[in-house]
Amino acid sequence: MNYTIRRIAAADNKRIEKIIRDCLIEYGGNHEGTAWMDPDLGRFSEIYVGDSAAYWVAEDPTGTVVGGVGIGPLPGVPETCELQKMYCIPAVRGTGAAQQLMDTALAYAAEQYRYCYLETLESMDRAQAFYEKYGFRRVTDALGATGHDACEVRLRKELN
Repeated sequence: MNYTIRRIAAADNKRIEKIIRDCLIEYGGNHEGTAWMDPDLGRFSEIYVGDSAAYWVAEDPTGTVVGGVGIGPLPGVPETCELQKMYCIPAVRGTGAAQQLMDTALAYAAEQYRYCYLETLESMDRAQAFYEKYGFRRVTDALGATGHDACEVRLRKELN
């Protein structure tokens, strides 16, 4: 299926927050130390602005937002961005939405960063396989101060 990938708008904030929270519940991540506690979940259109951060949503042909992904700087880690809040609703997993989101995010990241880092839950094994398909490799130590200390899996990719 073909999705429209676009920058987040204020009207998308609550929808993306719901998608993220529903996915975290699905994978047991609805607790402290994960994105569940991020105070900015409902304000992405305000947070992802400027030259070093962006958030995109995927819309299906009916105009429904079905997922999203962000890129933001990883404070304290030179030349490194963080892939942030990449979630899609269950109905579109495996249909190309995540691929289109990832392609968009990594192209943006490669324009200004050398590395891309992410953290995820061990229970999100399909997501880990997806990230590894894109060249992300596990690292043992957490990078930066993401606030997601409950995320057991850390991955990093060298960009072009």
